[in-house]
This record gives sequence, structure tokens and C-alpha cells, in this order.
Amino acid sequence: MYAKLWIFILSLFLSFFAKSQEILNAKVSDSIKQKDSIATISEVIIQSSRRDLKLNDGNIVMSVSGNKDFKTSTNILEVLRKTPGVTIDSENGIFMGGRINPAIFINGKPVLMSNQELQSYLRSLSPEMVESIEVNANPSSKYDAEFKGIIDIKLKKNTNLGWKGNYIGNTSINKFNYKENSLNLSYNTEKIGYTLQLGYNNGISTYRYNALQRLANTNVMRTQTYQKDDAEIYAIQMGVDYKLNDKNRFGVNVRGNFRDSERIRLGSLYTVNKDETQLVFNTESKNPTNYFQDNYGVTTDYSFQHKNFKLSFLGNYLSVENKQKDDFLNNDMPTSQLLSYWKSDLLNKISIYTGQVDVSQKIGGATFEAGAKFSDTKTNNMIRYDTLAVDKQFIFDPTRSNQFSYKERIFAGYLAYSRKFNKLQINAGLRFENTQSISNAVTIDSVVARNYLKWLPSFSASYAFNKSNELSFSYSRKITRPVFSQLNPFRFYYSPLNYWIGNPYLQPSFTNQIKATYRYKNWVTAFTVGKETDVMVRYPIYNPETNVLEFLGTNLPYRNFATLEMSFPIKIAKWWNVNSQIVGYYNHEFRPYLDEIFALKIYNYEIRLNQVFSLPKGYTVNVFTNYESKTGNSLYIIKLRYTVDISVQKAWFDNKLNTKISFNNIFDSYDQRMEFRHKQIMDTRFTHWWDTQRLIFSLSYNFGSSKYQTKDIQKTEEENRAR
Repeated sequence: MYAKLWIFILSLFLSFFAKSQEILNAKVSDSIKQKDSIATISEVIIQSSRRDLKLNDGNIVMSVSGNKDFKTSTNILEVLRKTPGVTIDSENGIFMGGRINPAIFINGKPVLMSNQELQSYLRSLSPEMVESIEVNANPSSKYDAEFKGIIDIKLKKNTNLGWKGNYIGNTSINKFNYKENSLNLSYNTEKIGYTLQLGYNNGISTYRYNALQRLANTNVMRTQTYQKDDAEIYAIQMGVDYKLNDKNRFGVNVRGNFRDSERIRLGSLYTVNKDETQLVFNTESKNPTNYFQDNYGVTTDYSFQHKNFKLSFLGNYLSVENKQKDDFLNNDMPTSQLLSYWKSDLLNKISIYTGQVDVSQKIGGATFEAGAKFSDTKTNNMIRYDTLAVDKQFIFDPTRSNQFSYKERIFAGYLAYSRKFNKLQINAGLRFENTQSISNAVTIDSVVARNYLKWLPSFSASYAFNKSNELSFSYSRKITRPVFSQLNPFRFYYSPLNYWIGNPYLQPSFTNQIKATYRYKNWVTAFTVGKETDVMVRYPIYNPETNVLEFLGTNLPYRNFATLEMSFPIKIAKWWNVNSQIVGYYNHEFRPYLDEIFALKIYNYEIRLNQVFSLPKGYTVNVFTNYESKTGNSLYIIKLRYTVDISVQKAWFDNKLNTKISFNNIFDSYDQRMEFRHKQIMDTRFTHWWDTQRLIFSLSYNFGSSKYQTKDIQKTEEENRAR
């Protein structure tokens, strides 16, 4: 079963070794033949000039501030695109290992938000504000079981007294503009630190969807969708960090995030007969949407530390309210006749309370840790559909309207032990999580109640042979609960003939994973293998009579996966650095679908090259290339794609002003093209296109007398599921 995977791994290694030898031979040849030529590259050193990368218990830790590889990056989201082990997709979603949506930590504590809010927050952080990024691909049992991966962003710290300010502004330009503004202010006394962050983003983003489908009656249907989203986002957060004395510290943070969006989605269905000589129908759809989201949050944290004992508490409250109103109009294009018209009115409210206590005690060379956490989540969703009747009056549509409520309580605790024996570090932990949930689809009178307790162990060991060589091994068992949108049995439309529905009967999935990591200087190789059971996926159901395509949720029995990652720097010259990443993936999912079993083995790979040119007069040029091979799953083929970005950076006025210009996706080549594998079931292919080809102007300006670092709000893993 794994023979092909090992052949693939070996071929990657041999091809890289051959390329390294070729480069080294070229260096020797050039230095002999052209020793006196100042225009010739005179040295190739396959190592980094400074220690920008290290391991911490097997986790990659990448320096950010002062790292020339990230000087041209406009924000931390751009930095993550170039970080080993991390992938950023076309919609700026963050993934690890190609499949894991990680938790984001700030200074060791979770900062978990909805995708949109998280992206805005990460774009408000410049690389100069961040000390390092740690990528933990196999978190231990002391972390929430939902955390299959963690990205810990360490902010730069300074305890200077006084005040400090920072402004960051970005303008993205393509067909439309999008502007981002962030103002950070802080004031630090000997005992109290005050922080204030204000954000305002506004602009337009676009999306296109095209599909070609050969219908069951042999007709050919082409679908085109164009979406324009005009959004305004306001954000505010305020914090007080109070140092009572050397042992006690207390902090309070409050925040608000408000989004107002007007979206228009235009679509068409153009259908002809088999040989495409006769028009069958041609319809046009319009879907204007008004969307509002209001977020309010409060975080309190307290810590006590005395000698080798430490106690900490973290409490959170979150309130989210979503409102959305849609109109769906469908017309016959040749005659302009109105075929159908319906409206929807959505109200969604979520409230979350959490409390967490952690204690640790060092005894001799060992550290003992324990913790307990309680979370309480309530969500209520109401959606109403009204359809235009023949008498030109809107009437209530009970077949699509629904009310759905979901309540969840989680009681969790853990014990952890760690000890260092000379060069060997051992960590072990055991976590339990008791989940009590009840979902109620009021309109269809469907109630699902669950109460289950799960034990989740972890173990890791690392050995440092010397400063240049480290080897680590880790094992963990994780649980993934369905997010609220996956459980919600509402009908969410992409087009009049295309929508998805949540499934309140989804079960949580469980993952057992083993990871091994080896570092030689700045060369890092990591191999991960695991198995996930009760995998949560969406699958299509096509109705050949109505041509309606539904996407439904279900649990697959299992899937096996493996990942091999290699990252290594190559210093070609003093002014030319190249950081390379090669990632190979293996996925084998067991998928029952329409009374058949599909179990394909999928192999694919990614290659990234990040080239940095340090030019005279302080200019830095960066060329970033990302290539993704053909991939997919048991049902779909995903075609290869690539992107090339170029950016220039220059600092002014003793580094107080930093300016950057970037041209991302310069060949407009990062659209996603997919094709259904099994033509006897459904013959369709489609393309998703996002406006990632952008010219970006960025500047940041630092002012004030202090370098006291803003303390950011802390949120919980339940908040990440409130989307």
C-alpha cells in the first residue's frame, strides 16, 4: 500500500540531491573559469547566513522580524504563505498539511475568530511587529482536542515606559479597490499597560464560477456566475493589563467587530441540445444580498507565579448576530419573462461562555501540569422564505423555511508530564472531553441529543544530537466536532439549481496521527502519517429530472493520509537567497456513494520557491512561486495550478516608515478547476476564480516614545466554530 508513496519520497530526494550537486558543480566551474568577473555569481552556500529557523519539541519556529525572507511581506498573512508547513488558499483560508484548519495563538494563547475576522486581524499585523511564528502540527493533550494544528505568533515585547503608535495601510488594486487601515496605540506605565486598536476596511471583491454539464437527457448546460461584494468592516478593541506585583497579573480586553456587506450575484443557465445546434432554454438569475454581522467579546485573564508554581485563568464571553436578506429572481433571457421570485430573511444569534484554569509545578527536573475547562454555547437560527404567487403576492414558503437551535456544553481536563534527560526531552499527556449537545430543527420537528466522553492521549520525544542536529517524534489523538453551519439543516443557495444543506446527524471525527521531524541546521524534513475515522465531507446529489444539484453532509468511514515536507535554504550569493519547500501528499479515503464504494489513492505535491534579492540603497526584491500538482479525492479531480508574486520593499527615516509594492498572481493562474471523476453518474466540470491578481501598495509608520507591544485579545476554540 505504501510502496508508491516511498517511491515518490525517494524520487523527490534523489531529484533534489541531483540538483544540489549540479549547483555545486556550477559553482566550482564558474569560480575557475570566471574568477575575475564581478558580474559572475562567485559562491553558492547551501545554508542560511543566520539562524532564522529552529525546532521546539519538533515544531518549526521561524524568526520574522529582521528576517530578510519576509521584508517585502505586507502583513502576517503574507508571511504565513512563505512559512514551511503552512498553506494559504485563494480565499486566504489557512491550512496545515493541506487539510487542517489550525488554531491561531498569540503569545501562547488562543485567538480564534471567524475566517473573515481572523484574516482582517492578521492583515493588521506587519512583520516588524512579530518576533517569531511556531508551527505545531501535532499539539499535545493539554490543548483543546479541536486543535489538530496550532500556529503560535509571538509578538515583539518591550517594557519601555511611555506611549507608542503604529499605522498600517494597504490598498489593493485590480478592477476594483480594497483598502485596509489599522491604528494601534499603547501606553505603558510601571504597573499598567493600556492598548487600543482601531480598524476600518472597505472595498469590493469579486468571484466568478463557470461550469459545463452534460445532462442526463444529453443536453449541454453552461452555468456562469459573477459575484461582487462591497463590504465595510469596523473593528475596535481595548485592553488593560495590570501587574499587581511580581507574582500577580490581571488583564481585561473588550472588542467589537461590525461588518456591513452588499453583494450582488448574477448568473445564467444556457442549455442547448447534444450537438449544440438548438437552444433549449436560457435563463438569467439575480441575487442581491444585504448582510450584517455584529460581534462583541470580553476576555479576562489572571496569572499567579511563585518560584516553580504557576496558576492561570482565562475567561471569555462572545456574542455574534448575523442578519441576511436575499432576493432570488429568475428570468427567461429571450423573452424577459419572470419565471420565479422568492425572498429569504435570516437571523442567526450565537452566545459563548468559557472558563479555563491551568496549573503547573516543577519538581526537580520534571514539570507536572493540569487544567480544566468549561464551555457553554447556544445558537439560534431562523430563516424565512417567501415566494411570489400567481396573484403577485408573496406568500410564506414552509418547505424551505426553518428554525434551528443548537446547545453544547463541554467539560474538559488534562494531566501532562514533561522531563529532560540531558539531550532527551520527554512529554506525555492525557485529556478527557465530555460533550453534551442537543440540536432542534423546530420546523421539521427533529431533535438530536448526544452525550459522550472521550479520552485523548499524546506523547512526544525529542533528542538534540548537537546544535545542528535534532530529531523528534510525536503521537496524538484528536476529535473534530462539526461546526454549527455543518449541522444547520437550512438551504443555502449558490444558484437556483445549486444549494447545500447542513446535516444535524453528523458525528464528530477522530484522528490518530504520528509525526517525525529531523533538522540539520536550517534544513528540516517532517513525515506525518495518520488515520481519520468518521470523516465529515460534503457530497453532491444530482436530480436528472429537475437538474437540481444538492450538496449534503455525511460521515465517511475512514481515510488514511501521509505528508512529507522538506524545507531548505540555498544562499547563491550574498545578495541572493532562495528558500525552497517541497511537500508530498498521500490520501486514501473510503467513500460509499450512491450504493457504490470509491476508494482511490491520491498522490500530489507542492513546490514553493521564495527568492530574496538584497539590492543597493536598502531595496529588497522578492519573487515567490507556488506550484500545486494535479490532485483531488474519490469523487473529484482538481487540476494543477500555480502563482507567481513579485514585491519590492524600502525603509525610510531610520525604519520608521516602511513602504512596499507587490504584484500578486501576475499571470492570473491561480483559479481552481475541478472535474467530476465518474461520468456515468454526473458529467460536469467547473472553475472557481477569485480576484487574487492584485497590485498592492502598503505602508506602515511607527511613532511614539515606547516599544511596549500591544496585547491582543484571547478567544476560545468554540468561537472558531461560530461561523
